[in-house]
Amino acid sequence: MTVSKRETERKYEPSSSGIEGLPDLTGAGPVASVTAAGPEELDAVYHDTADLRLAGSSATLRRRTGGPDAGWHLKLPLTGDTREEVRAPLSDEVPDALRELLLSRTRGAALRPVTRVRSTRAVRHLWDADGAPLAEVSLDEVRADSLLPGGGRAEWREVEVELADGVGAGLLDTLEKKLRKKGIVRSDSPSKFVRALRETGAAAEGARTRAATAPGSPGSYVLAYLEEQVAALVALDPAARRELPDGVHRMRVACRRLRSCLRSYRSVLDRRVTDPVRAELKWLAGELGVERDQEVLRERLGAGIDDLPGELVLGPVAARLRAWEVSRGEDSRTRTRAALASDRYLRLLDALDGLLAEPPLRGKATGKPARTMGGAVLKEYDRLAGRMERALALPPGPDRDVALHQARKAAKKVRYAAEVARPVLGKPVKRLGKRAKAVQRLLGDHQDAVVAQEALRELAVAAHAAGETAFTWGVLHGQERARARAREEELPAVWREASDPALRTHLAH
Repeated sequence: MTVSKRETERKYEPSSSGIEGLPDLTGAGPVASVTAAGPEELDAVYHDTADLRLAGSSATLRRRTGGPDAGWHLKLPLTGDTREEVRAPLSDEVPDALRELLLSRTRGAALRPVTRVRSTRAVRHLWDADGAPLAEVSLDEVRADSLLPGGGRAEWREVEVELADGVGAGLLDTLEKKLRKKGIVRSDSPSKFVRALRETGAAAEGARTRAATAPGSPGSYVLAYLEEQVAALVALDPAARRELPDGVHRMRVACRRLRSCLRSYRSVLDRRVTDPVRAELKWLAGELGVERDQEVLRERLGAGIDDLPGELVLGPVAARLRAWEVSRGEDSRTRTRAALASDRYLRLLDALDGLLAEPPLRGKATGKPARTMGGAVLKEYDRLAGRMERALALPPGPDRDVALHQARKAAKKVRYAAEVARPVLGKPVKRLGKRAKAVQRLLGDHQDAVVAQEALRELAVAAHAAGETAFTWGVLHGQERARARAREEELPAVWREASDPALRTHLAH
């Protein structure tokens, strides 16, 4: 069993006068009082792969004894000064649950002890006027021993400031001003683990390096975007495995962005190498999509029922929807878990790393960036324009629904191609991306309404077969049908704005 929490903290280099050198933080912002605790003796053994892949991806895994939170701690980077800490009970071996959350980083490589870090900690607790905790300031006397062949020993002192749960990050800046006046400055090490590796003679080699490309070239922009999305895919893996809100969706979006970039910038990267990777990304997005699509549909149908007046909700509507969701939801979650546990998925991650390490650059990778990037965006725009023209020419019905769905996919590709080109083309391509997003959103709501109608018909048939009234399902079906028609009526105006000829001309030049 694991539990998780978010921690927001900063590390500092202390002055030479020990705990007595810490300033009195009473009165700093909302701090009304300070109490002392400790000392604590902490003993942590950090685990990593032989080539230090966790250190290279800013993740840490330790087995710690001593202090109030003894056990296994997995720390994953989030944003800024915040990380997520996933804890598991103390045991001799790495818990399977934590090993699984690290799979996108380790790729199945064995985890082993690499560094032992022992700390003697003196603590100051900061409280507000109501006696609620604000933060913990600790001074650590650290002794680190490398457990790698040829590794050495290091000692240092550091100050750590960690906010209590729910306290705004602005308090860190307030406290930092006080610390700096005492000569206590921000540390350049994000964690004890990274510092221990550095000071005991072990370097973190886990981070894959990107091939050198000329700064400001089309190849450099495309590879930078790909690197960002590959990192997002790896980082979102633990959230998707734990079914955290939006985790699967964001991971799926990273897959789409990667696929779109590899397609749109075939003039920069050789498709003979990238097309097989695109095919695997399509597979992964498809497996993740089952769960995400079910989640969106469940929320839409549930909201529709909640919004109906009570006199229009007849029969065991809520119970039937729950039973339908359970039967479908478990299947979709099973597919997600199976995909993320598969060797195929790990091979895809390795292929993406290989693509960044040895990119199949073509001639235009070193060409004029504005011409190359602008050409790629306009090619996707022209494809969208063709699909929109075809869809709008069709009469309402199933064929038009399919055509509009295809146009939605094309609008996404315009958006993502524009994202890659934004550092080069600036505001014009940013405006195009926003307008393509407006088209995509409208068509997305249309598609969701179409899918909802199919699901509502299925629910109505099941209700009728069970001897229940299908009235409420019919009402909801009619509402979704009307919503789809309304989106179709709005589409021409939204598309006219997105297809502004002046904007297209600007990008072409």
